[in-house]
Amino acid sequence: MADISVQVLDDGPLLVTGAFQLQDGAGAEMTKDEGRPIALCRCGATENKPFCDGAHKNCGFSSSVKA
Repeated sequence: MADISVQVLDDGPLLVTGAFQLQDGAGAEMTKDEGRPIALCRCGATENKPFCDGAHKNCGFSSSVKA
């Protein structure tokens, strides 16, 4: 697999780029190929877990991570 990049977006999701495998809470695995990045929810309000659906914009989620 190629390099994987994870970017923490202020007041938003994790933006993950690269090829990787993801396992959900039920143990089902999915493979993400290289190409477009995916956004993983950090606020917990998404209706499409584990993916971001933009719910953070309306639920009051706030998080600014600085290195």
